[in-house]
Amino acid sequence: MTVSRCGWVHDDPIEVAYHDEEWGVPVHSDRTHFEFIILDGFQAGLSWITILRKRENFRAAFEHFDPERVARYGPDKHRELLQNSGIIRNRLKIAAATTNAQAFLKVQAEFGSFDAYIWRFVDGQTIHNAWGSWKEAPATSPESDAMAKDLKQRGFKFVGSTICYAYMQAAGMVNDHAIDCFRYAEIKA
Repeated sequence: MTVSRCGWVHDDPIEVAYHDEEWGVPVHSDRTHFEFIILDGFQAGLSWITILRKRENFRAAFEHFDPERVARYGPDKHRELLQNSGIIRNRLKIAAATTNAQAFLKVQAEFGSFDAYIWRFVDGQTIHNAWGSWKEAPATSPESDAMAKDLKQRGFKFVGSTICYAYMQAAGMVNDHAIDCFRYAEIKA
C-alpha cells in the first residue's frame, strides 16, 4: 500500500521520519521550541535535509538545546563550535544561538513559558490550511510577519518572516500538509 505524503518528502529515511512523526505536530515543550528556533536559524540559506542530517550533531554541540547553558556561551565556546565539522560552521549563526538563548530566557521570564508567548501569534490554535499541493503553501503569512517583528524587537537574530513561517510549520502552529497527505487529517483531528 502506497502512503500519500507531501511532495517535498524524498526517499531519505530521516526526512520521511521527520515528515511522518514531527512536522506539523503542535509543540508545547519549551526545549523543543528552542531547538526549532536554533535549527531554523542555522537552516537559513540551506536545505532542511542538510539540517536534519546534522541534527544529532547539533544536539550534542548545543547541549541538547538547553537555553540556560547556550545563553552562557562565550568566545571560547564559539571558537570551539566553529571547529565542529558536524554542524553548520557559520560565525554569525553560532553567535545568534547564544543571543537567541538569552532572549528566549527573557521571554520565559516574562510569559511564564516560551510556549505561552509563541502560541499567541495564532490565538493558541493551529491554523489548518487546505493546500492541494505543498507548492501552494506560502513562504510567509501575516502571523509570521508579526512573529518576526516581535522576536526581533526582543533581540532574536535570524528570525525573518520566512524563517518564522518555517518554524510555525515545524511547531504545528500551521498545518501545511497537503490535503491528500495522510498526515493532514491526522493532525487536523
